[in-house]
Amino acid sequence: MDESAILTRTRAYVLDTFLYMRPGFTLGDHDRLLQRGVIDSMGVMELIGFLRSEFDVVVADEDITEQNLGTLADIARYVMAKRGNGGPARG
Repeated sequence: MDESAILTRTRAYVLDTFLYMRPGFTLGDHDRLLQRGVIDSMGVMELIGFLRSEFDVVVADEDITEQNLGTLADIARYVMAKRGNGGPARG
């Protein structure tokens, strides 16, 4: 799975899970999820669960940062890095 596919799947998850009551909300790939009010701290935990179930990526505590999970683009990049050569990633 390439970065574009990860981005597309993560966007669909965020829209379905966190923005279903805000159909007109526009979310760019580089919009800050916390700052825009898309997710809160509980949402971050739900997102981490999604990354594990969808991409088999285990997010280590030290990886829970804005740099890794702040935007859709950051998340896609992080998942690609954790998956390395395409195999399952483990924290």
